[in-house]
Amino acid sequence: MTSAAWTSWPSREALSRETRSRSRTAIGWFVRAGLLALMLWGTFSGGLFGPWEIVAGLAGVAGCAAVAVAFFRTTLENRLWLSLGLLSLLLLAACGAQQAGAGLPAAVLWCGCAVTALERLPLSAGAPATAVALGMYAVVNTDDWMSTAATTAGLCLAGYVLRLDAEARGSALRLLVQERAARAAEAETAALDERSRIAREIHDVLAHSLSAQLVHLEAARLLIEREPEGEFRDQVLQRVVAARSMAREGLAETRQALSALRGEVSPVEDFLRQLVAAEPVEVRVEGEHRALTAEAGQTVRRVAQEALTNVRKHAPGARVLIRLEYQTDAIALEISDSGGDGAGGELTVSGSGYGLLGMRERAELLGGSLEAGPGEEGFVVSLRVPA
Repeated sequence: MTSAAWTSWPSREALSRETRSRSRTAIGWFVRAGLLALMLWGTFSGGLFGPWEIVAGLAGVAGCAAVAVAFFRTTLENRLWLSLGLLSLLLLAACGAQQAGAGLPAAVLWCGCAVTALERLPLSAGAPATAVALGMYAVVNTDDWMSTAATTAGLCLAGYVLRLDAEARGSALRLLVQERAARAAEAETAALDERSRIAREIHDVLAHSLSAQLVHLEAARLLIEREPEGEFRDQVLQRVVAARSMAREGLAETRQALSALRGEVSPVEDFLRQLVAAEPVEVRVEGEHRALTAEAGQTVRRVAQEALTNVRKHAPGARVLIRLEYQTDAIALEISDSGGDGAGGELTVSGSGYGLLGMRERAELLGGSLEAGPGEEGFVVSLRVPA
C-alpha cells in the first residue's frame, strides 16, 4: 500500500449517498431504525431508569444523531480536524452513557465510530480513531478476551470492507459518467457530420443556383442600361435591380444558414452590428457573452431581421434601439423604435404580422416567448429563449 493511500480521503463519489440505489438506501434506513428501536427498548425497559432519566437519554440519542449527521457532512467536505472533533464528541458521549449505566448504547456508539472512522476518514487518521474506539469498547467489555479480540477484528474488517465497497461504487459511477460523456460527444460528432453533409448539399444546389442568378441578373442589368431611356426600360431595370438585391440577400442568408449547420456561427452581437451597419441604429449588449446553441442563435437572428424589416415598412425614419442581454439561463432580445414619421399601419396597432407570428411560434418551440406591441413611443418586440 502506497503512502498516498494512507493520507488520501475516499473519493467524493464513495462518501456521497448518491452512488447508492434507492432500494439499498431504504433498506439501510429501515435496518438502522429497527436496531435503534431495539437498543432503546433494551436499555429503558428494564426499570433501571426513571421518567426524567429516560427523557434525558432520548435527548442524548437525538444529540448523538445530530453530531453523526454533521460528521458525515464534514467528511464529505474533507475537513479532517472538524471530523475528528465530532468523532471525539461521540466517543465521549459513549463514555457518559457507560457511566450512566447504559452499556448497550455505549457499545453501539463505540463500535459504530470504529467502523465509520475506518470507512470515511483517511487511513492515517481513521486507523488510530478506530483503535481508540475499539480500545474503549474492549476495556468495558465483560466477555472473555478471545471473544473481544474476535469482535474487534470483525469490526475492523467490516469497516475496511465498507470502505472498499464505497470506493468500488465510486469508481463505477465515475466510469459511468465518463461513458455517458463519451456517448454524448460521439452523438454530437455524428450530428455535426450529418449537418455538414446537409450543408454541402445545400451549398452545391442552392448557393450555386443563387450565385448563377446573380451573374445573370447583373448581366441583364448591364444590357438594359445600354438601351435607350424610357418608362418601360426604367421599370424593367428597377425590377431587375430588385431581383438582384433579393438574390444577393438570399445568398447571404443561405451562407449564414450553412455556417449554422456547420457550427461556425459568429457571435449574435456581431451579426446585429453587421445587420444595422448602414443604419442609425443603437445596439446594446448586456451580460457576460457565452456561446449559444444553434437554434437559439438562429432564432435571435431571424427575429432581429423581421423586426427591423417591419420598422422599415411601418415606421420609416424611426430611431431604433436593439438591446441584447445574456441572462443566467436565457438570451433576451428587445427591439424598440420611436414610431417614425408616418402612419404605423395595422402592425403598429396589433402586432399581428405574419412574420412575427412565425417568429413567435419558433420561440415557443424552443420553450421561449415573443411579445410584440406598442411601447412608450413606437413599437417594441421582446424575445426570450432558453440558452
